[in-house]
Amino acid sequence: MRLLFVCVGNSCRSQIAEGIANKMGFEAFSAGTNPASHVNPNAVKILENLDIETSKLFPKSIEDFKNEKFDLTISMGCGVSCPSIKIDQDWELEDPVGKNLKYFEKITKKIVKKLKKIKF
Repeated sequence: MRLLFVCVGNSCRSQIAEGIANKMGFEAFSAGTNPASHVNPNAVKILENLDIETSKLFPKSIEDFKNEKFDLTISMGCGVSCPSIKIDQDWELEDPVGKNLKYFEKITKKIVKKLKKIKF
């Protein structure tokens, strides 16, 4: 199952979701409407603590995926509007930018819980 996680900066929640979803067996990608310059260090730390490779993760533009097909396109919860891509679900997760590692862990637990509800 192909998943696309979308947010504004593509530096935290969507990167975490991409990494975890791929580890769970999905074919997952992430993108942002206004991509940041780098993946948030706390997001990298979270993924590395889960033994998920992070060296190939980087913020990507939603425009890079407008011609691809996905089984589900998921907004992470930032009111993202993508005229070229239909959003199937909005997970309504708070943005952890600027928060501590504990907060990132809290968001990560919510992401895992939501991923477990997706049926292949």
